[in-house]
Formats: sequence, C-alpha cells, structure tokens
Amino acid sequence: MGYPGQRPVIPPQSHRDDRETLVSEHKHKGKTCRQSAAVFNVVNSIIGSGIIDFSLILLIKGAALSGTDTYQSLVNRTFGFPGYLLLSVLQFLYPFIAMISYNIITGDTLSKVFQRIPGVDPENLLIGRHLIIVLSTVVFTLPLSLYRDIAKLGKISLISTVLTTLILGIVVARGVSLGPHIPKTEDAWIFAKPNAVQAVGVMSFAFICHHNCFLVYGSLEEPTVAKWSHIIHVSTLISVFISILFATCGYLTFTGYTQGDLFENYCRNDDLVTFGRFCYGVTVILTYPIECFVTREVIANVFFGGNLSSVCHIIVTVVIITVATLVSLLIDCLGIVLELNGVLCAAPLIFIIPSACYLKLSEEPRTHSDKIMSCVMLPIGAVVMAVGFVMAVTSPQDCSHGQEMFYCSPDNFSLTNISISHFQLTTQLSILNVSIFQ
Repeated sequence: MGYPGQRPVIPPQSHRDDRETLVSEHKHKGKTCRQSAAVFNVVNSIIGSGIIDFSLILLIKGAALSGTDTYQSLVNRTFGFPGYLLLSVLQFLYPFIAMISYNIITGDTLSKVFQRIPGVDPENLLIGRHLIIVLSTVVFTLPLSLYRDIAKLGKISLISTVLTTLILGIVVARGVSLGPHIPKTEDAWIFAKPNAVQAVGVMSFAFICHHNCFLVYGSLEEPTVAKWSHIIHVSTLISVFISILFATCGYLTFTGYTQGDLFENYCRNDDLVTFGRFCYGVTVILTYPIECFVTREVIANVFFGGNLSSVCHIIVTVVIITVATLVSLLIDCLGIVLELNGVLCAAPLIFIIPSACYLKLSEEPRTHSDKIMSCVMLPIGAVVMAVGFVMAVTSPQDCSHGQEMFYCSPDNFSLTNISISHFQLTTQLSILNVSIFQ
C-alpha cells in the first residue's frame, strides 16, 4: 500500500506570507493555468458541487503550516495514518457518489429532451435514461476523465459556467411566468421545519469543493495563499449569487412540490425548459470529470504511492467510471443520494476535518479569529452528520422520478391527477381553476 509520507513534500513553514508556495515549481512545470481558469474550475466544482469559503482557505493555511501539498498528506501529517485512511475513504466516496448523482441527472434530463424531438416515440428504449447514461459515459465523460492534467479542464469549466448562466435565466423566466399558476403548499413560507437538518445535508453536498481544491491550487502558476484566497473569494461570490437565485426562483415557483432535481418539476411540453434541460445535461457532463480526477487521485495515493503509469491510469479510470455507471443505472431518485452524501461525506470534509487540522497545527492564541471559527465549525459538522443521517433514513424525501407533475395535465385539477398527499388542496385548486380560465 502506498503511503503519502513517501512523496516529496516542502519543509514545514512557520509563517504564511504571500510568497509561500505549497507545490514545488518543477512538479507542475507545463501543468499550470492562469487564475481565471482556476476560478472557472472552482466555480464549476462549486455549482456542480460547492460554497464554503472559510474552510477552503483554512485547508491551504493548514497545508502551509504542515508543509504538505494534498488534503491527504495534510491529514496524515496531522493525525497520522488512521486519519489518512479515514479521509481517503471520505474523499473517495464523496466525488464517487457525486458521479452517480450526475449520471442520474444526465439520464433524467436528456431523456426528456430527446422525447421532444418530433416523430420520436416517448416510450422508445433508445431515448430511455439507461441508454442515455451509458452513451454519455462512453462518448463524453470517459474521454474527458482520461486527462491526466486538471488544468486542461479550465476551458471546459468555462463552457459549463456559461451554460449555467443560461439555465439560470430560464429558471428565472419560468418563475415569473409559471409561479403564479402553481398552487402553494401548506406552510410553504415557514423558514425551518424539524427536518431542516436534511436540507443542511443537501447544502453540504452542493456547497463543497474541498476534495479537489488542492488539485486546482496546484494547477496555478506560482500558487500562494494570497492568490488562492483571492480565487476563492471571487469563485464564492459568483457561486453564492447563482445558487441563491436558483434556490429562490425554484422554491418560489413550486414551494413544497420542489423536487431534488428542479427540472423534474417542469412540464415536458415546455420548449424553453427543454432547452434548459439540454444545457443542464451538458453542464453536468462537463462537471463529471473533475470528480473523477479526485477519486482517481485517492486510489493512486493509497495503492500506488501517488503515481500511476499510463496503463494503470486508464484501467483505474475505466473501473471507477464503470462502477459509478452501474450503480446509477440501479438508482433513480436523486434526493436521497444528495442527502446521504451530504451528511456522511460532505459534512466532515467541510466542517470537521479542516477545523480539526488547523486547531492542532496552529500556534495562534485561542482568541485568534481562525481558531474561534474552527471551534464553531467542528461541533456544527458533528451535529449535522449525526442528526442528518438519522433523519435521512427515517424521513426520506418523496421522489416523483419520471412522473409528470399534476399541474402539467390539461385537466390538472381533477382528482385523478392529484395524489392523496395533495387531496387537501382540492378546494384551492378549484378556485385557481376558475381564476385562470375565466
């Protein structure tokens, strides 16, 4: 078994000035990218997977203190081999499960796009989600994932970010045009219910890019803590803005009917949304390789001493993607995947481990702002992880995968199109029917 201590590391640093670098110059010669490309890589990872500003910077500060250049070597230097193994498991599972969720989204989204092609039978197996998942994997995600240098994904991440902007415009437009005609669920405007921790789990899944931040950091020309902080601030502001708009417009439109995959809420005959689904599918496909990079790096560090030959690189990549594809063919509900991945993997990667590492490594006084924040983040992560898992198992989200929402039917107010859980809305729907069609 490979061990991270075998890899060359930079001597420990006691001061964190702007000139510090965590990655040796020769190691990344010919594999660097400008700050703009790094921003798009981080934004792409954040939107398809994250937003936690402080702990991202905390990780790099911890690496500077310990003289390490990867998340795994940081934890190994701080907590020894047991900590290294625990992190390796988490750091593999999070992006691996993310890959599964991306396949689910791709299958669900693009199948509805192809159903809108004139003359195509919606029941045709050739446009079914299973075949789409397999084809998108073989034609797109596998070739992109075979790259050895993450810096080459900078332009691809830019395309993904541009498409995300188009999708956001569509969601906002439909929020204005469709929102007033969708009945609001009971208690739709209560800020937090008892299962709010489940939402924290999902947000933890969405708001993380810690597992690949060292890859992006290492792709920079002359990486420094100051430069990384600037990139993270810019990336976070962009991602927070986009994420808040998505969440607000989506919930204001559908309230309690909002699905884990927002596009599952829209009607299939909506051509504008069909274009949005296509953009969304492409975005997810372009985000997928970044997650594969991380899973492969974990395997390389644990079993191959950090280096993969060309043959092993291809074999490991193919095996990882094949297993992820097979699992995604068996699961069709996105919500539970996001919840469990959020509370079991994302929460410790975001809240617990960066804080614990910094608290152990830093010699700053207890009243230092970084230490205070670390002391707050660590117990929050523990609570989210424990309570979130229990609630995700005992109170799973409803999933309407593959079903048209009741309001999409031409006669969407008949009892035949309203499930038992929506029965109490019959009177409200009848009133809305009158207001719309008179």
